[in-house]
Order: sequence, then C-alpha cells, then structure tokens
Amino acid sequence: MTSFNIIATSAMGLEALVAKEVRGLGYECEVENGRISFKGDELAIARANMWLRTADRIKIKIGEFKATTFDELFEKTKALPWEQFLSEDAEFPVTGKSVKSTLFSVSDCQAIVKKAIVERLRKHYKKTGWFDENGPLYKIEVSLLKDVALLTIDATGSGLHKRGYRTGQGEAPLKETLAAALVMLTNWTPDKPFVDPFCGSGTIPIEAALIGQNIAPGFNREFVSETWKWISEKVWDEARIEAEDLANYDQPLDIIGADIDHRMVKIAEENAFEAGLGDLVKFKQMQVRDFTTMKEYGVIVGNPPYGERLGDKEAVQKMYFEMGKAFLPLETWSIYILTSNENFEEFYGKQATKKRKLFNGFIRTDYYQYWGKRPPKVK
Repeated sequence: MTSFNIIATSAMGLEALVAKEVRGLGYECEVENGRISFKGDELAIARANMWLRTADRIKIKIGEFKATTFDELFEKTKALPWEQFLSEDAEFPVTGKSVKSTLFSVSDCQAIVKKAIVERLRKHYKKTGWFDENGPLYKIEVSLLKDVALLTIDATGSGLHKRGYRTGQGEAPLKETLAAALVMLTNWTPDKPFVDPFCGSGTIPIEAALIGQNIAPGFNREFVSETWKWISEKVWDEARIEAEDLANYDQPLDIIGADIDHRMVKIAEENAFEAGLGDLVKFKQMQVRDFTTMKEYGVIVGNPPYGERLGDKEAVQKMYFEMGKAFLPLETWSIYILTSNENFEEFYGKQATKKRKLFNGFIRTDYYQYWGKRPPKVK
C-alpha cells in the first residue's frame, strides 16, 4: 500500500490530545499549532476518520513549499502529482487562506492553484478543454503561512464533530469533538458514575458513553473519501469491522445528564436514542442546586452558562454559588467545569486544583478541575 502524509487538524489547545489518539492508533506523529502530522496508508486515512474523537478533520498533504510570487506558486503546484489523487471526472474546488505572506490575495492564490492543477491533469489525461467535474469531490486547500504554501485534500467531508446523532440542539451547542475532549481530560473510567448537570442537548453524556463502550465516533456516518476510486471499499469495510470488533457493548455505564429546561432534556433523549445509547444514558430535569448523591468516586463534567450577555451575569454568578454549595459534600467526586467567566472560582467558593486553557469556538475558556479523594487501594 502507498504511504501518505496525513494531517489531523485540531482546535487550539487540543493538539496534545489528538496526538495521543493518533499514537493510540499506532502511528508516530509530529505536533504543530492546530495540526498533527503522521504517515500512513489508505487504511490509516479510514481509521483516523473513524476513530479520532477530538480532531476536526483529516487531510492529505500533497505538497509544501516556499512561494513569494504567483509564478512560483503556479509552477510548484503544477509539479505535484495530482493525477495520483484526482480522477478525470473529479470535482475539485479550491479554498484558501493566507497569513503573514507576500501572496495575501486569497482569491488570486485559489485561481492560480486551480489553473496549475488543470494544466497538470490536462497533460496527464490528454485533454484540451475544461474538465466536467461531475465525479467524486476532492476539496483542495491552499494555505499560506509566512510565505510557505501547504496544499491539502480534505478526506473527511463534514467535520469530524458531525457524528450523525444530533437531531436537535440548543442555542449554544458544544461541539462533539470538544465534548469528547472534556471527558478525556478527566480521571473518569467507565466503572465510575458520570454526571453532567448542564447537559443541554446531551453532547457530553453521549460522548462519555461512546468513550465508555469504546464505540468509534465515526461509526455511524460517511466520509467524502469513501467516494474516491483509489481507496477501495474493502479498506472501509476493514475499518468498520475493526470498529465493530473493538466496541464493548457489554460495558455497564452509570451516566446521567440533567438540565433545567425540560425541552432540552427531551432533545438530549432523542439524540442519545439516535446514537444507539437510548437505554444507557439517563436524562432528567433538574437545577444544579438540587443535585445530591449517595454514590462515591464519581465524575462531574459541566459546561454551564458563562454569563456573557448583560443581564445574565447576576443570575449566572448566583448559580455558580449554588453549584459550589451543592458540590461541597462530594469529597470523593472529581469536578470539571468549563467557563469563560474569569471570576468562577470566587463565586464557586473554591480554588481549582488545576486550570487548562481551551477554546469553545472562538470563546477563550478555562477548564476548572477539582480532584476528589482517591479510592482506597485494594489489598
């Protein structure tokens, strides 16, 4: 099988987590800002799409080179082996971005890259006119950073956060990739109780259940690279069989999602059902101040309202205070809260054991971590 240069893109702050997942699949990788690079065959492309919970998308790197003039961009793009990837009927739109580069006009760069690829393919396929582009989709991106052009083809399609189970959502839904990251950054294991007291449309509890039963997040969806002629159906079958074999559907789980809004609870139930987890995750309507439990050594993960809008501030501060009081008796529980509110600890009434900077979309947030007592060692 051919070896490809593969890139898993990542939200800022999650690179280390994506790299850990890539290594978990058995591939050595290099980590840069927003991207994790590794080498692999066709099966690696399918497996990365199928299994990476915290990556944004999978891309195939076609080339990288310095380009400070349009001529240079054209000639170096044309020199790349596009015919190895694009069939004669390929649909290949070109998108672009440019940061701190001499070639700052993105539309011009896109047009030049497109023209260079057409020239290369015309020669290979012995064609004189334009291509029909009525076949499989290959989304090409030219990304310029400090005069270095990176050319990639997107192998995912709809972003990896689109798992295919979300039938409805609230006002500010958490991306599934970030929800998975929040769970993976805790000390939770599938044998412990798990609670999300602000579950909204259920994304965090659903991602926890997928992690708990080792269900591949891409198992129930399709990817754009499934339509490519050079990745055989056999490769995708192999990736899906592996995912089926590694899923642990017998793992019992104790996962609860709660929300103040009964409509969100209903949406969360529908989403869990769509994910095939209908009986595994329990949802209920509840205010965080009413949370009590007799269970021990559980984990709470919450993405409460941040109070970003004027008028919400005081209500949110009061809710943080009530949350602190409700969680105070939970000495053996570990608690993890994501918020952009810089005074969270003050209202909650306790300093976090650890804080981690994360981005929820474009909002800079902190992940406040409160570690509970460890269970006694079994002799």
